[in-house]
Amino acid sequence: MKQPITPPHHHNGLEQLVQRAQAQSALQHTAPFYFLRHGQTARNAARIFQDRGEPLDTVGQLQATAAAQRLAQEPIRSIVGSDVLRASQTADTVARQLALPWKVHTGLRERHFGALIGTSSVQLDWACVPAGGETLDGFVQRTCTGVAEALATAANTAPLLVVAHGGNLLVLAAWLNVALPPGALGNAQPLHFTHTSGRWRITLLLQAQDLASNLA
Repeated sequence: MKQPITPPHHHNGLEQLVQRAQAQSALQHTAPFYFLRHGQTARNAARIFQDRGEPLDTVGQLQATAAAQRLAQEPIRSIVGSDVLRASQTADTVARQLALPWKVHTGLRERHFGALIGTSSVQLDWACVPAGGETLDGFVQRTCTGVAEALATAANTAPLLVVAHGGNLLVLAAWLNVALPPGALGNAQPLHFTHTSGRWRITLLLQAQDLASNLA
C-alpha cells in the first residue's frame, strides 16, 4: 500500500496533486530513466506564470549546456520532451551534445494556467481552477499518461531522457511515491530514476556547487 509522501511546502494545493497522482494506475515500466527540467527563463526568475512561447534566458542556456555535458556521461539512447519552447530549447541543447534526435510528446507540457499567465506565481495554488486553463485532474492524468507512453515507446531504446517541466516532475514523484531530494526541482537539474527493491529512487546528477561553477 502506498504511503503518502511529504511534498515541498513552497506552493499550496500540493496535497491534492499528490492524492490525484497516487490515484492513477501504477506505472508498469520499472527500467531506469532520466528526467530533466528545462533551463531558467526570465519569468521563472521573476516568479510569473508564463505562456508556452517563453524562451530560455542567458542563465537558462548556460544551465542547459551544463546539464547536457553531465548527461553525456550517461548511457542515454533516446530523448522525449515537451514542445513548450523553454523545454524544446533545453532538449535541443542536450540532443546536440549527445548526438541523438529527440521526439516531441505534448503530454509532457507544463500545466496551462490560462488567465493567470502574466501574473505572480509566488502564491501558486495547484488546486486552483484558472479561467481558460487546465484543471489539476486533467494535468495530472495527462502527465502520467504522457510519461507512461514515452517510456513504453522508448522501451527498445532505453535508457530514456524525459525533458519537461517542474509541474510534471511534482506529478511524477507523487505518482511513483518517491520524495524529491533537495535541489531536484532546480532548473536544468538532471535526475536519474531507478527502481530497486520495489521502490523508486531519485539521484541528482549535478550538485548545487557544480551548477554554480558551470555558470560562473
